[in-house]
Amino acid sequence: MTAAPQPVRARRRYDNTLRRERAARTRDRIVAAGAELLRGSSIRDWRAVTMRAVAERAGVNERTVFRHFGNERALRDAVMHHLEQEAGIDLTRMRLEDIAEVTARTFAILSQYPLETPAPLDPTLAEAKQRQHDALLAAVTERAADWPEADRTLVAAIFDVLWAVASYERLVAGWQVRHDDAVRAISWVVGLIEDAIRGGRRLPSPQRS
Repeated sequence: MTAAPQPVRARRRYDNTLRRERAARTRDRIVAAGAELLRGSSIRDWRAVTMRAVAERAGVNERTVFRHFGNERALRDAVMHHLEQEAGIDLTRMRLEDIAEVTARTFAILSQYPLETPAPLDPTLAEAKQRQHDALLAAVTERAADWPEADRTLVAAIFDVLWAVASYERLVAGWQVRHDDAVRAISWVVGLIEDAIRGGRRLPSPQRS
């Protein structure tokens, strides 16, 4: 006698939602671990963010990190995007009127990291730098003697930033700007600040948290 055929059970569709959620949590933990590893050094120093170190900090296998990111560059990119999101920065949607706010948010991030210790200057350069600081502060004070000392120092420091070698190199090498255009742009900004000082337009009052 032939046995009656058994009813075929419908295969239950595998629900991988839980697996995706777990993978997303693991990925977030890995990225957060990478961000934590940066805290002890300058924001420019990413040597601590390695696949192995991040795996140890996140409490996962190194292969898990590779599975999520593939290579160290992809991991570091994810950490950078995490830092931007944490600070509320979205460069893809930034408008002209957002630049000041984005600058403030960027500096807020930088303030959480140790500053790089600059290499000691040659005594001749160090002396020239001090003379430049003194000259800038004297020029600002002559026109803004009634301003708070802190504000006069800030404005003199901004002039120092604008004419610094690093600023010129950032324009010419980083942005591929011609020498004449670099001078034109910096001179324009310097002129705007000079006009503000002559017009009595002071720095905005500091915001206290």
